[in-house]
Amino acid sequence: MLRLIAAVAITIVLSCSTAVAAPLRNVVMMVVDDQGLDAGCYGNDKIATPHLDALAAEGTLFTRAFCTTASCSASRSVILSGLHNHANGQYGHQHSYHNFHTLKFVKSLPVLLAKAGYRTCSIGKYHVQPEATYHFETYANKGLNGGARSTVQMAENAEKFIREKDDQPFFLYFCTADPHRARVGFANNRQYPGVKENKVSPDDVIVPHYLPDSPESRAELAEYYQAVNRADQGLGRLMQALENTGHADDTLVIYLSDNGIPFPGAKTNLYDPGMNLPLVVRSPDQKRHGVRTEAMVSWVDLVPTILEFTGAAGPDYPLHGRSFLPVLEEEQPEGWDQVFGSHTFHEITMYYPMRVIRTEKFKYVLNLAHQLPFPFASDLHDSLTWQGVLKRQDSYYGSRSVDAYLHRPRHELYNIAEDPKEIENLADNPAYADELRELQAKLRTFQEQTKDPWVVKYNYE
Repeated sequence: MLRLIAAVAITIVLSCSTAVAAPLRNVVMMVVDDQGLDAGCYGNDKIATPHLDALAAEGTLFTRAFCTTASCSASRSVILSGLHNHANGQYGHQHSYHNFHTLKFVKSLPVLLAKAGYRTCSIGKYHVQPEATYHFETYANKGLNGGARSTVQMAENAEKFIREKDDQPFFLYFCTADPHRARVGFANNRQYPGVKENKVSPDDVIVPHYLPDSPESRAELAEYYQAVNRADQGLGRLMQALENTGHADDTLVIYLSDNGIPFPGAKTNLYDPGMNLPLVVRSPDQKRHGVRTEAMVSWVDLVPTILEFTGAAGPDYPLHGRSFLPVLEEEQPEGWDQVFGSHTFHEITMYYPMRVIRTEKFKYVLNLAHQLPFPFASDLHDSLTWQGVLKRQDSYYGSRSVDAYLHRPRHELYNIAEDPKEIENLADNPAYADELRELQAKLRTFQEQTKDPWVVKYNYE
């Protein structure tokens, strides 16, 4: 009996010792606002992103990562819930009269991690509701001179948070307002503490195919580049904070954008410029560095990935994604070859539900309200780029005709491999009838499995 008691006591002591000695598994997720694939590590040598480039060299860069909805609040709800926004209820903007809410049953990432013993902190842009659903223990926004564009100050606040209780693991949700548009331009008309101004000449920008190569577009892209660099300086200071606190080697770092760049043709669209976005991940468990992977992932995969890394329990309902940690060091992993998109609103006046399946070769878009003209976000409509098109009465907006941009058919099918600009709609081409049927069947199954309310449209439209 004494031996049994002694054995139990030793087991308890060893268990406690093991628990105390277990390494911390921290998570930093940096979400920038409206950045596309515009970075040195993504092939744009005209934009200064040295810190993101360094992170990519240390970790894994995803070339085919996608948001599921190209709208700020809606996308952030997916990032934090692991559910498509047609299932979590955050169909569009949280703020002002838009007032969309996530459904109360949702158990978000910060809530799940807090339950697992994590300290949780939000810094910068939040943009979801209700707060109880997306509750963070700490909101470290005090003293930000310039709000969520004061990226270096944000990182300094992050370091203070990390140092507070170093015996507990932490989840830091770090969200800049850059490079989102401001009321005037991109908020480059002022100074931000610790940020070095990095102006770009309009002559030096790379004009993507979906934008017009006009003076207005070039001028706005130059402003956008400067705002991207400001976010990158925040990333640099944030990585320094991890070094300063001794957490560079026990922290999963994830860098991503909520949706495409704040120009018509990208943001609010589920063409690739609106949804194919930067995703750079550095895991302390990685053996290989500087990996470029073609795995197709989307923002519903973020919550499962972080839950696997931390060992935290998930919610009592199925999530819509899966962890990409097992393929983080593989360039072309099998079985990671399709993603889905579901977009319904941006602003409350912008009803235009789109459902999408994107594979390695094809994209199918179902425009459920195709009878309506494609709606504009107020800031995108007022942009110098679009106003220039209207003033000149241009017939083309980049590589797409203005009419095709505004008036879309119910079905769009593109051979991405041969037509990456998504211009030639093959939906009515008999040669692609089999591909169309296959993608339509997969999309409907996805809608049914994820309980998309818009699945009823199959019955009466």
